[in-house]
Amino acid sequence: MQIEVLKSKIHRVTVTEADLDYIGSITIDEALMEAANIIENERVDVYNITNGERFSTYAIKGERGSGVIGINGAAAHKALVGNLLIIASYCQLDFEEAKKWHPTVIFPENNKLK
Repeated sequence: MQIEVLKSKIHRVTVTEADLDYIGSITIDEALMEAANIIENERVDVYNITNGERFSTYAIKGERGSGVIGINGAAAHKALVGNLLIIASYCQLDFEEAKKWHPTVIFPENNKLK
């Protein structure tokens, strides 16, 4: 049996840009993606702490060290500049393997690694 478990989480980052005219996705500082074990084009769920909105999209690399968290396309209606977010990704594991699994969770300060 396979179950879905948390793979990666970026906890409490701030939206730095929102672009309705972009095709879609979320732009994440490449250093944050790397630290959280999230790869480009990976599906992520975005939880908006500020307004309660939730949506799924895919991650794209932003400039390393920039602190960028950009909401692109239609999702820009769900998160405004200054909103606090949690970004999470999940994976499927065998039930027994999942019992031993430990996700990667990072807690950036001001959108940068500590």
